[in-house]
Amino acid sequence: MRKYTPKGSVQKRAKYNDRFWVAPSVPREDVEDGSFFAKTLESLSKVVEILDSYVELGQLVIHIKSQDNIKALENLKSDGCFEMCSELSAVDYLANDGEFEIFYQLLNLKESKRARVVTRIKQDEAIESIVPLYKMAHFAEREMYDMFGIFVNNHPYLKRIIMPDDWEGHPLLKSYPLEGDEFASWYEVDKIFGKEYRDIIGPEIRDQARVDRYDTQRFARVGKEVPFGSDPAKVDETETPISYSKTFATNYQKGSKELDKRK
Repeated sequence: MRKYTPKGSVQKRAKYNDRFWVAPSVPREDVEDGSFFAKTLESLSKVVEILDSYVELGQLVIHIKSQDNIKALENLKSDGCFEMCSELSAVDYLANDGEFEIFYQLLNLKESKRARVVTRIKQDEAIESIVPLYKMAHFAEREMYDMFGIFVNNHPYLKRIIMPDDWEGHPLLKSYPLEGDEFASWYEVDKIFGKEYRDIIGPEIRDQARVDRYDTQRFARVGKEVPFGSDPAKVDETETPISYSKTFATNYQKGSKELDKRK
């Protein structure tokens, strides 16, 4: 069984504690009476309950209940002429209030207007598929299921779309470690070679910033590169003289008059 470390408080801990500047929140504006957005809300309010609505960055934002997502999108597509859904996904707020935020980004091509429909669900709840309304949701809802573990009811083919089918965990959860966990470090070794080769190969190094001095070409050790095909561990540490091209406009080896004055 893989080792597990509780990560439930990951959102409550700041990674950096030296922050002194806080980005201001995006200003929210009221919907103007008689505007296109006002007419859209008036039509939508006859179908579903609108929890909140406002204009943000020139687009209409509508908060609804999760069970009303199909009715709301049907109305916005037919009466509001939002015929395109350009994006849908989720945001992990589980550590804050135990909920996911799901949003649908809509576009009205005739009026060049955008609307965002926002709803919330608990971790153990599901959301209804909008594939019958917008075909683009077929892949987008699969990605949401793959990355967040959010189950989508009545989806025609709900399975992972990015990660392997047997992958454990959902990488876009804020509780998921940035460099993967124990399962991730052994996944490729187990799949390609088998678990019996763990002691021979070792776990996968998932730190992108790690530099191994005995890598294949020793590319990071300037002046101490090794010949192609040789074993870096058996080559001495004799430094190779570094020479610079003489075609440069400035000879950096000699420095400059300004630097000599400062010295």
